[in-house]
Amino acid sequence: MDVITIETPQLGDRSYLVHDGTSALVIDPQRDTDRLEAAVRDAGVRITHVAETHIHNDYLTGGLMLAKAHGAQYLVNAADPVDYERTPIKDGEVVHVGNLTVKALATPGHTHTHLSYIVSNDGEQAVFSGGSLLYGSVGRTDLVRPEDTETLTREQYASARRLVEEAAQQAPLYPTHGFGSFCSSGPASGVDSSTIAEQASENHALTDPDEDHFVSELIANLTAYPSYYAHMSPLNLEGPGPADLTVPESVDAGELSRRLNDGEWVIDLRNRTAFSSNHLDGSVSFEYGNGASFTGYLGWVLPWNEKLTLVGSHEDVENAIRDLSRIGIDHPDASTGGGPEQWAKKAPTANYPRVGWDEVPHGSTGDDVIFDVRRTDEFDESHIKGAVNIPVHDLLSRMDDVPPGRLWVHCASGYRSGIAASLLQRAGKDVVHIDAMFNDAETAGLPMAG
Repeated sequence: MDVITIETPQLGDRSYLVHDGTSALVIDPQRDTDRLEAAVRDAGVRITHVAETHIHNDYLTGGLMLAKAHGAQYLVNAADPVDYERTPIKDGEVVHVGNLTVKALATPGHTHTHLSYIVSNDGEQAVFSGGSLLYGSVGRTDLVRPEDTETLTREQYASARRLVEEAAQQAPLYPTHGFGSFCSSGPASGVDSSTIAEQASENHALTDPDEDHFVSELIANLTAYPSYYAHMSPLNLEGPGPADLTVPESVDAGELSRRLNDGEWVIDLRNRTAFSSNHLDGSVSFEYGNGASFTGYLGWVLPWNEKLTLVGSHEDVENAIRDLSRIGIDHPDASTGGGPEQWAKKAPTANYPRVGWDEVPHGSTGDDVIFDVRRTDEFDESHIKGAVNIPVHDLLSRMDDVPPGRLWVHCASGYRSGIAASLLQRAGKDVVHIDAMFNDAETAGLPMAG
């Protein structure tokens, strides 16, 4: 048995190609299936089965398209009310993929109908746990309905234990989430690989003997998650179409100027340093260079399903189109190459200061406001005394709550504050971007609270 991992670090997820040298099973494929197709060609195998552990909340699946393209059976929980033909599978059922034996286990918790798969061959096992048992933690349990969260958390506790009981102790564990995905919860370990035995001794879902304590602790530590999640599950139930990864012809300068004047969303993909020094007035900064943050925050911060125009290098635009397709943001327009003067020659440009902590006023005084755009749980744990907190993902809906004065905008590292500074300037605010690590603020002499 060979397991090939397909990484999607931009969303913190993994897909898997499992084969016996001839026949292959794909688990939890993402929408841009060309990466899996390449892995299949390299391995010289044939896909006979595609399986979903659950109806995903953080990305669009490529499972239906992949199964159709290969004439493969598409294994989806019989209880999931999907709008397409699939091979229904339920707890305890076994299918054969060449010499591989695949057993489905009901492991509710991340969703009500979540399945895990134990794949066996010649005494060897591998466990594919989706959003159930992760490295050091479990998948979050608050993505269905608020009133279901406690029930799902208790089910997650039981599901983790069932996997440990059913699987061989030395079986490697292959979760879908937990590599930076907002679908994970609790103290994820950050390791790159693990086994069932290692998780049994290290994972808090397995080492906490008190179910009530586990439930209350996990729920208390659940943080905000991207708003675009609300659109993923319904689209996955319908069956997503193929991703169009084509880079369009560049929008001409006059049209781009019109879009800026009309208040449309023009997304600058350059690094936040370049943006702060010179950008098209009215554009907003979503730095692509930090690809692990780009997709999640753009899908979270901007209104859903509004037309986007991407500006940046051809490579960044091409990569951004792929990343956005994974969350159902399709067919953005673009202008590639050059810079602000080339994208829209006659359009006005803007800039704002970018500073480190040494240049920041020590607290919010007079016309100077320390403006913290981290999540509320981060702010509650520790913040600069007197700072105002509006999370970047709430900023557009709460722009009327932004105080007057000069806004010294910060987050934990500079990425989110770069987004926020651009949104605030677009709304007519006076901004300074603090592009620095929050952990260095106290050393620089800023008074702390929390």
